[in-house]
Amino acid sequence: MAKWGEGDPRWIVEERADAKNVNNWHWTEKNATAWSTEKIKGLLTGLKIKEDLGECEITEVTKIEGEASASNRKAKLIFFYEWEITADWTGSVGDGKTKYKGTLTIPNLSEENDIKDIDVSVSVKSTDEIAYKLKELMRTTGASVIQECLGQYIRDLKEEYSQGMILSTKDSPTTAKKNVKTGSTDTKIMNMVDLRVSQQTDSSTTTVGVKIATKKITDEQHFKCRAAELYRAFTEKEMVQAFTRGPVEMEVEKGGTFSILGGNVTGKFVDLVPHEKIVQLWRFKSWPDAHYSTVTLNIKETEEDTVLTFLQAGVPESDYERTREGWRTYYWQSIKQTFAFGSTLL
Repeated sequence: MAKWGEGDPRWIVEERADAKNVNNWHWTEKNATAWSTEKIKGLLTGLKIKEDLGECEITEVTKIEGEASASNRKAKLIFFYEWEITADWTGSVGDGKTKYKGTLTIPNLSEENDIKDIDVSVSVKSTDEIAYKLKELMRTTGASVIQECLGQYIRDLKEEYSQGMILSTKDSPTTAKKNVKTGSTDTKIMNMVDLRVSQQTDSSTTTVGVKIATKKITDEQHFKCRAAELYRAFTEKEMVQAFTRGPVEMEVEKGGTFSILGGNVTGKFVDLVPHEKIVQLWRFKSWPDAHYSTVTLNIKETEEDTVLTFLQAGVPESDYERTREGWRTYYWQSIKQTFAFGSTLL
């Protein structure tokens, strides 16, 4: 028999002034279908994709079928959404006098799929060369922009429908009230998310991403090895697998992708200077969709050791400490221990 005051907490009734959903144990659900329908239409209608080639615009969301809901079970929030979307778009080049019309379909917007896996099928009614080029613009750049907008829908859904779902207990009224008033750090970050499509100095390049409050991490580490050996530790699959102690996927070339630590860290190689420099786009799986930090590793061999100068720009403020400690524990310390790079340089 359990002692007084001990036992499974699910069976210990907490006092609540309103006597509702004690311990948040019972299933509660909110229907988010109507809100989602209007949200998705608002995000997509009027969305423009512009490059040197021409300009395209989604003119109307003609069909949106599906449902969305938010649920609370055992103090855990569960979001469900499944949508099939069809929209009309137009495109033009030059003076814009000739308009080309087309249709796009999004068949699999669902919580089962990552944003990057959402399909965007594009068709155009005309068959000439310009129509084909505009279709390709919508299929490539346009698809990325649309995925970003749908990522914002998902973030807004979770923010809008998480409020009031988990009720406070008698021991936490002050904390609950504070969170409602000021919002948690994560909520503040989500509120600052701003989708953007901005053209760079080279107007032929279109950048798509999210804007959030970020910080920089800087560090300097000394390794008892040659510069070539340290460079290999970051670029050879077998060595990365050794110090991360898990499966690794890597394409070590400019534009090549990588995935480590069970897919929790992914990114792309931006620049590679053998034995001297590595630049990556780098993200945690838990970060806002499409947000990447930029990691720069400068390697310099000296008479005594090899110095690694580290800079990571664009780290979400809410994840700054975890990211900084992660580099120290899972990279620097692990590399030194795995390859004995903390011992005397030979």
